Amino acid sequence: MPTYNVNGQNIHVMEEGTPGRQVALLIHGWSSSWYAMSPLIGLLAQRFRVIAVDLPGYGQSPRLPERTTIPEYADLLAELIAQVSDGPTVLVGHSMGGMTSVTMALRHPALVERMVLLGPTITGKLSRYINAVVSPITLLERFGLGSFIVSFVERGIVGLSDRIMRPASFAERTDITHDDYLRLREDARRPGQGKVRAECYYAMRANNLSGQLAKVEPPALVIWGAEDNTVPLRDAGVVADEWPNADLRILPKAGHWPQFEAPQTTRRLVAAYLGLPLSSDKIYTPVDDKALGQIRDIAQFLAHSDIANNLNLAQRIRLAAQAIQRSYAAGETIAATSQAGSELYIIFSGTLEVWSDPDGPGVGDPTHKQLVTHLRPGTMTGEYAMFDQGARSADLVAGKSGATVLAFDRERLLALCEDDAVLGARLLWNIGTAMTQRVRFIIWQLQRASRRMEAAKRAKEQEGIDPTYKHQPT
Repeated sequence: MPTYNVNGQNIHVMEEGTPGRQVALLIHGWSSSWYAMSPLIGLLAQRFRVIAVDLPGYGQSPRLPERTTIPEYADLLAELIAQVSDGPTVLVGHSMGGMTSVTMALRHPALVERMVLLGPTITGKLSRYINAVVSPITLLERFGLGSFIVSFVERGIVGLSDRIMRPASFAERTDITHDDYLRLREDARRPGQGKVRAECYYAMRANNLSGQLAKVEPPALVIWGAEDNTVPLRDAGVVADEWPNADLRILPKAGHWPQFEAPQTTRRLVAAYLGLPLSSDKIYTPVDDKALGQIRDIAQFLAHSDIANNLNLAQRIRLAAQAIQRSYAAGETIAATSQAGSELYIIFSGTLEVWSDPDGPGVGDPTHKQLVTHLRPGTMTGEYAMFDQGARSADLVAGKSGATVLAFDRERLLALCEDDAVLGARLLWNIGTAMTQRVRFIIWQLQRASRRMEAAKRAKEQEGIDPTYKHQPT
């Protein structure tokens, strides 16, 4: 399992999925590790490059050199994203990891496409049970002698953690397996984490997000266990009141760990929200009509793609009916700069490579084209040429494993917009939003590169070296 070094801080991760795909960053909660996100890793790896972190101070990651805060976690993970991703990511956060995800979305909105939050800490004020029973033990562990006392009592009184933690963590009728329960319990009682647990307890309280949720730009699916006795349902009420861009779901028979306690329901909700391509036949019963079944599969896939964000099922079916599905072998050209464009594409499976002439379309030598980026499933491309029907600015080529795209013809989309004004307005809004998000990420990259260049220039000047001086041969 790899370890990334971010500004001198080692971060241990569990990584699954195909390299080069969009990154799904999974962030665990208080007194936990990457294993807290394990029920979702296989599902997400169907489409994403999944990176589940051990936050500093937890699992196998060393703690931060300074006092732990939620903004520090968020900024550190933003730097990790800069290392591993060439575009906005999907954040999946549990408990304190949910608070960290929202904080990142507020501080670095260009890095976050959307979020899935499981029992997220919103106000930082945990349940009365946690504050009255669990937190005194956590605060005692902060000090060396206190940690020794807690460890001694834990060893001497078998099941103390069970009796204290189980009512706070799990529903009375929980479906969590015994093996998963033992692993989560092991993470919660991992030796040497007392100080960071105590710091995080106060860090959550100091990072109250109420009053800020309306400012969160990326959309989110928020899943809560109806019997959560760690992060109380009153925090779900704050989400319902303040966050119109959040899809809030309450699950019965689940406490603070819905991904373990109601795994099938949680996976179904996550798959539907993220439009995972291999999930539709497992979630919905196939219909007899093959064509209708294909349209419904496309509609499910489009659920939260660039073009269909916030469209309901009926609207997505109407949009899916306009799609022309095409498959291409590896290296096959899908669209070229020499051709006028009238189609917009959504990548359905595989990847697309974008090749561009650095001197501009039709200006330089066509044999000198450079690979600009890879486009992943769910990504939209070709919208500029579709709008003005001009020549394309780059070649689109199927990736190493080939590609299947959904092509939307300009005339078909215009007819759809004229027929359904509400759907048409949302469609244009989604296309504009996706274009804006892409430009913002590029601007963020350029600003970041500029800051680094300025820092390097200042460092050389402080050393007495003129950074503009170049040695001339004699």
